[in-house]
Amino acid sequence: MMFELLVVNAAILIVLVLIQWAISVKIDDVSFIDAFWGAGMAILAVASWLLVPGGPGQLATLIMLMTAAWGFRLGFYLLRRWRHEGEDKRYKLILKKDREAGNFARAALTRVWLMQAVLLFMVSSPAQVGILASGAPAPIPILGWLGFALWSVGVFFEWVGDWQLARFKADPANRGYVLDTGLWRYTRHPNYFGDFCAWWGIWLACAAAGWGYAAATVIGPIFLSFTLTRWSGVPLLEKGMHKTKGNKYAVYERKTSAFFPMPPRY
Repeated sequence: MMFELLVVNAAILIVLVLIQWAISVKIDDVSFIDAFWGAGMAILAVASWLLVPGGPGQLATLIMLMTAAWGFRLGFYLLRRWRHEGEDKRYKLILKKDREAGNFARAALTRVWLMQAVLLFMVSSPAQVGILASGAPAPIPILGWLGFALWSVGVFFEWVGDWQLARFKADPANRGYVLDTGLWRYTRHPNYFGDFCAWWGIWLACAAAGWGYAAATVIGPIFLSFTLTRWSGVPLLEKGMHKTKGNKYAVYERKTSAFFPMPPRY
């Protein structure tokens, strides 16, 4: 039964991806896919909650609310940023040759949308499986509350970090400078650290439904952690920051922890 329900979720995801791919081809821009990263996970969580055989239990509802709150907030935030800033340079570079060769539509589907869909489904697997496995009307286990506590830490860092960054960017006097106050005084990437904590928290809540489910889905938070710290998160963003901020960012980098919050070095 679990497998069949996950197939239903996969079908929902593919339909949504194809619709958005068609829109991206029409407007010649795939950048809004970043907004779907969070919103798509939230949608799959809600879909799983509606599909729970016999109706969702308390743990299923907790996991769904955690995922939906994280995902829809992030999706709305990134959609607003895309509407304000326009096409993302990363995707512009990825699809540059295909656009010039007239292969934009095919490349956007295969290299961006379908690839992202696979990763989205994998990373959100703890939420989907945890929800689908929690149909019993039982109290939430202590492990579920521990997961909620870790998720809460992550949401605080991500939401407050994004808010502080948005306020900093909105002030023209800060142009050319680096945000090094608030949460950004203790970690160069409070939003990424927040993502990290939020999804390990959701995974712990999934473990409350059974360690077998947790073992089957641990690839989700592991891959997300790798992405944030070693692949398209910190390394890619900081490469761009060095180009645009120069020595100011180098000074900030020397005194501020890259990921985990720590007191400034001086």
